Amino acid sequence: ILRIDNLWQFENLRKLQLDNNIIEKIEGLENLTHLVWLDLSFNNIETIEGLDTLVNLEDLSLFNNQISKIDSLDALVKLQVLSLGNNRIDNMMNIIYLRRFKCLRTLSLSGNPISEAEDYKMFICAYLPDLVYLDFRCIDDHTKELAEAKHQYSIDELKRQEKLMQARLEDEQARREELEKHKTAFVEHLNGSFLFDSMYAEDSEGNKLSYLPGVGELLETYKDKFVIICVNIFEYGLKQQEKRKTELDTFSECVHEAIQENQEQGKSKIAKFEEKHLSSLSAIREELELPNIEKMILECSADISELFDALMTLEMQLVEQLEETINMFERNIVDMVGLFIKNVQSLTAQCRDLENHHHEKLLEISISTLENIVKGDLDEDLPDDLRALFVDKDTIVNAVGASHNIHLLKINNREEELVTRINSWCTCLVDKIHKDEIMRNRKRVKEINQYIDHMRSELDNLECGDILD
Repeated sequence: ILRIDNLWQFENLRKLQLDNNIIEKIEGLENLTHLVWLDLSFNNIETIEGLDTLVNLEDLSLFNNQISKIDSLDALVKLQVLSLGNNRIDNMMNIIYLRRFKCLRTLSLSGNPISEAEDYKMFICAYLPDLVYLDFRCIDDHTKELAEAKHQYSIDELKRQEKLMQARLEDEQARREELEKHKTAFVEHLNGSFLFDSMYAEDSEGNKLSYLPGVGELLETYKDKFVIICVNIFEYGLKQQEKRKTELDTFSECVHEAIQENQEQGKSKIAKFEEKHLSSLSAIREELELPNIEKMILECSADISELFDALMTLEMQLVEQLEETINMFERNIVDMVGLFIKNVQSLTAQCRDLENHHHEKLLEISISTLENIVKGDLDEDLPDDLRALFVDKDTIVNAVGASHNIHLLKINNREEELVTRINSWCTCLVDKIHKDEIMRNRKRVKEINQYIDHMRSELDNLECGDILD
């Protein structure tokens, strides 16, 4: 075999043995997520790759290949056995990489350049203390103690670094989860000055004008008030998200209970039918008179039709019940989203009002400064790039206006983004609920028809001649 291919359909495969081939690249295993045991020994593989989806892999053999570095195994969190003997691994730092695999108990590295190092066994035993077997030999406790003592200082330092790294990873994960929560509420980055800062990030004119006398204090006041409004939007968004979640959870629970109750009623009717039906079939087989047999078969057929009608009636009742529940949920969620949008737009309007007020004050200060420059009454020294704006009134008015437009654009874009995203979420959610109900109904009707067809087929197979025999 030259290449791993055409395995995508074997999604439930648990063991795969491809040793003693001429495979050069690990590929084509993406769909084998249930794989537990993989043997790729005695091939021509140079790089460990293509294993990112094999999260259930416990035993991996890459013995006798051309591998020089141990990496790209991070997804294999359940790895217990790793065979990498007879490769080209020559750096002991590869061992430290294996510390992340908490389940690793068996390791084979014999036949690699590192296995010839004087400290090979002690180093591995020290840095992989949970290892039980190394190169197919059990590691005794005495060896582990000696190894730990020999490398204690290095191990302690490594543990300290790992602890710091783990803390950073946990903090980063917590931040990601928090951000995801905020995104779900459509108010990410509104719990601080992010929006305000973004208004000035690309506003070169505004940054220059901030050095005008009196503008610094004005800007500080503006920022404080602006951030308060952003935080209000943020907190309101989180509260509304909780309400939407509660509404959705309540709806899902109601749907589940309705389906469960309906299914129980259906099971009860089927159980009663089958009890009677089996008794009727036994009676038919024991009956010797043909007219009686025909009459009993007709009665059974009528019972099947009656069951079909009963099950379909139950399903229609459920459809009507769920339709009413879905419509009520749709009205509620649309109203909630509409109210949320209305209130957010009201708050963002306050942001625009603040910006307009700031713009007016900044324009007043700018024109006043220009007049002082013309009169020669300006006491403060202005930066050269700022002074260049005070050529004439039109130039300074245009500069202030450009800054104002950038700020309004940022505010409007954030508002539009929020409204668009939550409307899209609402539409997709409602559409999915309707589609799921249609699919559920079709599946249930199909199940009923298949069951009834089976019952009728079973009855049709009771031929009178066979019974009389």
